[in-house]
Amino acid sequence: MTLDHETFNIIWIALPLFVGFSIYLLPKLDRALAIIVSLISLGYGLWHVLNPAPMALQLLDSFGVSLLIDGLSGFFILTNAVVTLAVLLYCWHSEKGAFFYTQAIILHGSVNAVFVSADLISVYVALEVISIAAFLLIAYPRTDRSIWVGLRYLFVSNTAMLFYLLGAVLVYQTSHSFSFIGLSKAPIEAVALIFVGLLTKGGIFVSGLWLPLTHSESEAPISALLSGVVVKTGVFPLVRFALMMPEIDTLVRFFGVATALLGVSYAVFSKDTKRILAFHTVSQLGFILAAPAVGGFYALTHGLVKSALFLISGKLPSRDIKVLKKNPIPTSIWVALAIASFSISGFPLLAGFGAKVLTSKNLVPWQVIGMNIAALGTAISFAKFIFLPHGHKPTTDTFKPGFWLALVVLLGGLVLANGLYYEAYSLSNVVKPLATIAAGWLAYLLIFQKISIKLPRVAEQFDHLIGTMSLMLTFLFWMVLA
Repeated sequence: MTLDHETFNIIWIALPLFVGFSIYLLPKLDRALAIIVSLISLGYGLWHVLNPAPMALQLLDSFGVSLLIDGLSGFFILTNAVVTLAVLLYCWHSEKGAFFYTQAIILHGSVNAVFVSADLISVYVALEVISIAAFLLIAYPRTDRSIWVGLRYLFVSNTAMLFYLLGAVLVYQTSHSFSFIGLSKAPIEAVALIFVGLLTKGGIFVSGLWLPLTHSESEAPISALLSGVVVKTGVFPLVRFALMMPEIDTLVRFFGVATALLGVSYAVFSKDTKRILAFHTVSQLGFILAAPAVGGFYALTHGLVKSALFLISGKLPSRDIKVLKKNPIPTSIWVALAIASFSISGFPLLAGFGAKVLTSKNLVPWQVIGMNIAALGTAISFAKFIFLPHGHKPTTDTFKPGFWLALVVLLGGLVLANGLYYEAYSLSNVVKPLATIAAGWLAYLLIFQKISIKLPRVAEQFDHLIGTMSLMLTFLFWMVLA
């Protein structure tokens, strides 16, 4: 590795933090500076997707600070760049000030830092910065509700990271290094503590039940950032662990299946549009973990789709599906909603199709039934959006340029990313997703549309979330021992 390459990578990592704080000095350039940073990340991520050869950098040897940049990093960085760019375009004509753009770019840079880190302490530092920036963005409207939701997120996140930090210390005691690979020789309590921290941070399985309220109650662009990229900072290290250590692969795959089924179980019965999307964030993160080798591509397609859906949800006249079924929405909004829903359901010609085919080909036999059920549940859930009536005249607000520019970036990205796995287009690969979607639509029209079951929210309550972490820690001890 030449010095020039090392210098370039370090500058790229530091750039968002430098620009973020510079925005305060140049407030009139806040949006332009933020977009330039996201475009640089877009080019950087795309380069590593197309040139996946790994690059390893060792910084501060005595502290074990190391970086690893490869194709997996490239997919996650590209996701972060496109989603951030879309959110910035969406907010271009809003009244958001320099403070918002500062936090958005600091968040962007910290997320990128997780995606290139190869040691436990670098990940810890980046995740803590992400928690603070995300809290400030969630609480940006300064309403009592937004501040409470932000503080709730911050408390859960920081508690989870205490578990993680204890695990990292135990890894260092064993291997005298914070490197990821040290986890393979670490005691079971270290694995359990690190996993419970990352599972909570990433919104995985029952540890992630803080996520639905946080994502559904935040502003549309913040929900897009949270679901599109922020939760993936908890998922990425788990995927990296699975790829580096075969003994951890089974554990990660198990949580992938369990999370996919848990999220979709809540989503099929929900009647609130933003809670449907939030629970499907949980479910789709499970798909990323279920097949770690191809998790990067699935993360990209999910990030684009979910960000688009949250931005669109902010333009719907109501969050209640029952109300939306009685009041037609603008056709233009419905078309965008349908395209995103088709992609996440696995319809051909959109990137979600290739991601689902690629994931299914990388499952081990015991995962197949569970993941097929989760795919069917996804089709049922998004039939709620696809079968909404439309034709209502759009309002002036609907046609704000920033909104449509953001959707062009996200939905256009789904079309372009479709070409990254064109091998998916064979007759056998096309038939199964179409059959799953058809079965899901039929189940929705004949059964789920007519039933009304309200699942309890007890586990989502604030006073139960920390207890859930403790139960997950006990469960992880048992799993690692087994």
